[in-house]
Parts: sequence; structure tokens; C-alpha cells
Amino acid sequence: MDVYGLIGNPVGHSLSPPMHEAGYEALGVDARYVTFEPPVEGAAAAVEGAADLGVAGLNVTIPFKQDALVAVEPDPLARRIGAVNTVDFSGERPTGHNTDAVGATRALRAHDVTLSGTAVVVGAGGAGRAVAFGLADEGMTVRVANRTASKADGLADEVAATTDGADATGHGLDALPELLADADVLVNATSVGMESEETPVPADALHGDLGVLDAVYRPLETRLLRDAADAGATTVDGAWMLLYQGVAAFERWTDREAPVDAMNEALRERL
Repeated sequence: MDVYGLIGNPVGHSLSPPMHEAGYEALGVDARYVTFEPPVEGAAAAVEGAADLGVAGLNVTIPFKQDALVAVEPDPLARRIGAVNTVDFSGERPTGHNTDAVGATRALRAHDVTLSGTAVVVGAGGAGRAVAFGLADEGMTVRVANRTASKADGLADEVAATTDGADATGHGLDALPELLADADVLVNATSVGMESEETPVPADALHGDLGVLDAVYRPLETRLLRDAADAGATTVDGAWMLLYQGVAAFERWTDREAPVDAMNEALRERL
């Protein structure tokens, strides 16, 4: 039996175990998915310990995504993003990957959102970094908006410097109405709206030509998504991004096409 798992602190709230185990059951894979909660300074030791124990693959969540880089050989995307959320132990040395980027792009594509033109990413933290690099790799023009404009500038500069042909700029949140006027995709990569009625985007800046992904998944229907739906936009809730980042890890570890419907059903049953 193969064992996969998740390291984080805290980790008891994670939805990954039921999602992955539903995938194993659907495909008849003899595997289990477990959680580990090492001390906050223990990312590298946890990865090394998992390898010694014969764990086949690890997901990595807060606060370990950056610290885990030193314990793995990161792929180019994970290195650019500066964070690892998936570790593969199948080679001579553990390799690190970031599936948050593909989680966002696959979630948007699953809702028939075309990844071309201009994308506005709200937030320059961990999720914002992954989304910005992922959309730039798709060839989109990326506009990062953040409460601290200098942090948005820094992320945009990194994206432009490390992505062939990328057009990326940073802005403060006050620029959102102007940025969204001719945008094609909007992603909220902040926690604004999590279990609250807040939104990071003025409702009157939204329009019907947008595809809008909110990375928040509690609640599934955030105020941002309601405002976007009222404006006629295509809306994608955060559970889709969570699903597809897990799907990408599942497929890397098992080398099999993930049973997306079964994993999605298990995830949503717990939201």
C-alpha cells in the first residue's frame, strides 16, 4: 500500500484526505492519505523524515511551502514561484512542484474561461504569486493589484523577468476599476471574503466579459462571486482551484488520470 500525505500546521481542517482517498477508491488504488503536523520550524526535517519512512508523495501547506524548498529539488515553476506544495519521492532525490498555478488555470478552463488577453490578480502573497506566474505562462498580460503596491510591483517584476515575453505590472487596489475595464480574467488570491461579507473589488468595476475566480472556498459563494454573477460574469468558486491543485498532485504521484468527478464530490460534501 502506498502512503501519501500532507504536512502543515495546523492541518486538522484539511479537505485533502477525503478528496484524495475518494480518488484512490474510484480507481481501485491501494493507498492512503494521511496528515502530519510538524513544528513550524520543521519543514525540511518533515520532508526528510517522510522520505525515510517510504511516503510516496507529500502535499505541503501553510506555513511550510517556502521552507520545504531547501529539502527538495524544485522544478522551474516552483523555483520561480518560490514555494512548493507537492513533493514527489519517486526519484533519487525528492522533487518539489507547485500545483497551485495549474489549479487556477484548470479551474478557469473547466468553466470555459479563455486564458488570453489580460488577467487581474488581486493579492501578491503565496496564492497570488502562483496564479500570476501560471497566467503569465499561459501568455496572458498580468496586472497584479495589492494593498501594498510595492509588493505588487515586486511580484510583477519577477514575473516579467522570468517568463518569456511576459507583460506584467504592479498596482495598488485603487487602480482596480481602471484595470478591470478591459480585463478578461479576474482572480482574487487574497483571503478577503473568507467567512465574511467583504470583497476586495468594487462591484461597479465588474462586467459581463470577465471570468472571475475567487480562491476563497469558505463560503463557496462569496460576495465577490455574487457581484460578478450580477454583472453577467462567468464565476468560479475557490473549491475548483483546491480540487485541481489536488488533481495535479494525484496525477503526478500515480501517473494515472484523476477521477475528477469523484474527488470533486468528496470535496464538496465537506464544504
